[in-house]
Amino acid sequence: MDSMQNLPLKTSKSSLAAQVCLRLLALGVTLAAACIMITSKQSVVVFGINIDARYSYSPAFKFLALANLIACAFSLISLIIVPILARKGSHPASYFYMFLHDLVLMTLLMAGGAAATAIGYVGRYGNSHTGWMAICDNFGKFCDRVTVSVLLSFFGFVLYLFLVIISANRSRQIQ
Repeated sequence: MDSMQNLPLKTSKSSLAAQVCLRLLALGVTLAAACIMITSKQSVVVFGINIDARYSYSPAFKFLALANLIACAFSLISLIIVPILARKGSHPASYFYMFLHDLVLMTLLMAGGAAATAIGYVGRYGNSHTGWMAICDNFGKFCDRVTVSVLLSFFGFVLYLFLVIISANRSRQIQ
């Protein structure tokens, strides 16, 4: 009987530990994705003309960088809030707000990653139907850094997907 009474406490502690670890990992991943994107630039000389490639030249890449910075900042804020919610006196409805928080950040990271992936695909492979040429043959370093940033952003999306599942499960306990 005693082990049955400790089960919710153990589940609560493991849920808190999982959330803290996932949020710390999400904070690091989104910060790294934003920093890599923001510092992505390369200059090359083509036919005697100096041409630059920068993340700031693409609205999709700027959106990805901003989405990751927002997710990073809110990950930090949620790291402060989650232990407060884990206390016994917290109202269970608060978990629903964490669910919404996690869902919005997950969606933001998905949207930023999708937008950057679309532009990155055109940059890497071009589009013969519209006459857009691939630029990654000339800007390999830039394209590789953008690719890493997009992959890290999608990893952040997956982390927030797990957090949404945990938050949704916790908010189900509302009476």
